[in-house]
Amino acid sequence: MRKALISGITGQDGSYLTELLLQQGYQVIGMVHPPTTITYEYIRPFEKDITLVNGDLMNQPLLEKILTEHEPDEVYNLAAMSFPPASWDSPLMTGETTALGVTRLLEAIRKTNPKTRFYQASSSELFGLAVESPQKETTAFHPRNPYGVSKLYAHWITINYREHHGLYAVSGIMFNHESPRRGLEYVTRKITHSAANIKKGLLDKLSLGNLDARRDWGYAGDYVRAMWMMLQQETAHDYVIGSGETHSVRELCEIAFGHVNLDYHDYVTVDPHFYRPPEEVLLVADPTRAHSHLGWVPSMSFKDMICLMVDSDLQIISS
Repeated sequence: MRKALISGITGQDGSYLTELLLQQGYQVIGMVHPPTTITYEYIRPFEKDITLVNGDLMNQPLLEKILTEHEPDEVYNLAAMSFPPASWDSPLMTGETTALGVTRLLEAIRKTNPKTRFYQASSSELFGLAVESPQKETTAFHPRNPYGVSKLYAHWITINYREHHGLYAVSGIMFNHESPRRGLEYVTRKITHSAANIKKGLLDKLSLGNLDARRDWGYAGDYVRAMWMMLQQETAHDYVIGSGETHSVRELCEIAFGHVNLDYHDYVTVDPHFYRPPEEVLLVADPTRAHSHLGWVPSMSFKDMICLMVDSDLQIISS
């Protein structure tokens, strides 16, 4: 039985990855950071099937102890300060966890068992002020917030440990991926949750920023499958993972509200407070390498994903 250690197991990606690995017959060890206010809601259904350990990306001796005790074959680092705009409020903590935390984990792997395979969750925030569109593995990076800068350090330190120490260490440059487990601070879940609440008569209006802003959105369940596939290859490579298409916030509203037989025009208002600086070059993935090398393709369409999220929010409200 193969073993996998997941940091950030309680989040959206961690919970979907846990489900996938359990289906593949893995023994899953989840690293959590106490004391925590993070909910265990997403892993509650299979909590009895996994092992949870107290860990901290700021504490390398503890990381080494965990790795020595549990001897995982694969390590998935999904822990980070996960909301890019908020990284301006805590830039130092963002750097300590999202950047240096990865170094500590890689160093712990090198010292305890360099044959352990390592996955680092990179982000499309690396591209930031993009120089070309779509973006692929060779596109120049230009992050525009502390989160993106920290992720860039983590991305490059992973490459350096692969090249210098010979570790099987890869990064998945993930574009936006959503699901019913997405946090309410993200615009996708904000819209689906609001549409469900308005349908139930619990909310009157929804304020949003630029409705014409476009993003490359995919389904989180598909993206964690790509993470796993990256660690099953003979040779370690980094991959851009995304749908390769963009959709506007307006289209998102049309689908979400239309799914509950409402017209978004009647409920959505535009508030300049929520506007972000315009992007000179559109952020959209070129996942050609993932398609050709991994055989990875998304299984869920954008529309089906949004409808799934609305249905989930309706169920949550009704329960």
